[in-house]
Formats: sequence, structure tokens, C-alpha cells
Amino acid sequence: MENQIADAELTNVFDRTFKPLEQAITAKRIPGGILGIVDLKHGRMTRAMGSAQIVPTERPMTLETWFDLASLTKVIFTTTRILKLVDDGVIDLDAPIVTHLPDFRQYNADAWERKITFRQCLGHQTPFPGVEPIYTYDRDPDLLRAFILQREWRAGPPVYSDINFILLGFVLERLAKVKTIRELDPGKGFAWSADPQNTAATEDCAFRHRVISGEVHDENCFALQGSGHAGLFGTVTSVLDFATGLLDGTGASANALKLMQTPLSNRRTHGWEHPFTDWWGGSRCSVNTIGHTGFTGVSLLVDFDRGRAVTLLTNRVHPTRHFDSGILPLRQAVCDLFNQA
Repeated sequence: MENQIADAELTNVFDRTFKPLEQAITAKRIPGGILGIVDLKHGRMTRAMGSAQIVPTERPMTLETWFDLASLTKVIFTTTRILKLVDDGVIDLDAPIVTHLPDFRQYNADAWERKITFRQCLGHQTPFPGVEPIYTYDRDPDLLRAFILQREWRAGPPVYSDINFILLGFVLERLAKVKTIRELDPGKGFAWSADPQNTAATEDCAFRHRVISGEVHDENCFALQGSGHAGLFGTVTSVLDFATGLLDGTGASANALKLMQTPLSNRRTHGWEHPFTDWWGGSRCSVNTIGHTGFTGVSLLVDFDRGRAVTLLTNRVHPTRHFDSGILPLRQAVCDLFNQA
């Protein structure tokens, strides 16, 4: 199934870019997927293939299928919201996050956690651990929030850590005076859950004892009943609309767009990634390219120099994450063919 509002040049680009996804589905490495590209000069094109679900029953993938966007939540929702508050003068990127989370590690005024800044959280430049099974400590979301805020976290070298964006999500909740981030508007075309019968299924979850579809796959986000690091749902249309807003400047301020492209390390900007050696975004993108992935099998690459973007949406963790889906070489192949001269 496909949809296009594109000229011949974009159609040629799309056809070659779609081939790795088609091959992965045919080889049963992933159940199904959707490729979408948008070019400000040449239009947009999308195509769906394969299955949205194969266990316990099978459903086809369509262009209307919703996806658990996993860590794309970090850039589509949380980063965008935080940078808007920077524009509004509410948040100072170089101020510690205790500016708006004063109770964070409140029993130790000298704790290193109280010194981390908004900029460090956006760029994953904090000492938080990369992985933490927060959901195993309790099932009460209020207690888990208190646990995150008061725990003496083990410190290590800066790594990509969901804790950074969980804390940024807490800030958004506090400033909006809501109990959970799910009370906030997720943005046009997005949602915090979706119809299970119209959503790409994720994992046959050992924690929840069921195949997950229409509810967040990430266990920590599920336990917290909403978080800044995951939980957003969207379609290929909504993801491409978001990307178009970045490319044409209607979706973020000039300052926010600059920050999204400003490196904070050899691989990260404010919220996003930028090109680095062996990047999932391939080796042919321009210098002014940003992107991000999501654990469920989704990704978004935005190339400002070329004025175009590509999103690959798959259900590569269905029915299990414990399988080599080949998602990294798939993403690299798609992005390199997309950017092939």
C-alpha cells in the first residue's frame, strides 16, 4: 500500500530507498514496516508492507497503522517542549534542573544529582546509568516518581540514559501542574495510546503476560503511567508532518532549530543525534543532519541542507526483542540509499 504526492525524481529516490525494507520483510527479519520520505521541493511519499501483527493473530500493515514511537518521544515531544520553554524564558539551559525540581535529592544538598543542568540532560552528558529497571521496584507510579527523585544514583561516565528524559518529563509535569505527562497535549497527530487493532504490535511481554499493542512497550514508562522518555504514538503521516515543520521552520523557533543542530558531544546535540562514525543514519548525510531512533524499531532522520527527511517505522520487537532483526544495517542501508547522489 502506498501514497504519494511526489514528482518523478522523488519517486526514483523512494523506490531505491524502499528496497532494504522490502528485503528485510521478505526474509522475515521483521514482520512489517512503513517508509516515509518528505522533500520540501519534491513532495512526500509513503509505502507500507508486511504485517502489523503476527502473534497471536495476523493483521496487515497499512498507512493508517499507529506505532509506539518509543524514544522518538524524546525528540518529537520532550525536547520540543523543553526548548519552547527556553524560548519563553521559563527554563535556563545552564541552570540545574532543581530550579524546577527542588525536591530532587532533597536530603543531600551537596549531591551531584542536584548540580546537573537542563543542557546536560538534553545531551545525555550526565553520570546517570544507561539502563535501570525502575519498573521492578514497585507498581505505584507516585512511589516510583519519589524513588527516582530521592534515590542515590550510581555515577559513571556520560552515556545515553533514559533517566535524563524521565527527569525532563517530571519538569514538564510540574510546570504544567499535572500529575502525569499524559494529561498534556501530545501534539497534532500524536497520542499517548492507540486502538490495539490499528497499531503495530510490539512484544509478547513477559512482564505483562500479553502481546503489547496500543499501549506503551517501554516497561518504565508503563509503570510510571507516562514519562518524558517514551510513550508517544503516531502514524507515518504525523511523523512526516513533524519533520516538515522542522524543515520549513513552522514547527519550532529559529533558536530551537539551532540548538537541535548544535553539537554537545561527538554524537549528540540538544536532544538529537548528529552524524558520527558508523552512525545508524549512514555515511552520506549532510553535516546539518539530525536524527533519533526508538527501541521498537522506529527512526527519523532530518537533513536540513537537503531540505528533506526519512522515517522508517517497523515493529522489529514483535513478537520478541530477543532476535537479531538486523535493524542497524537496515537503517544504515535505508539512509545511505536515501542520500545517494
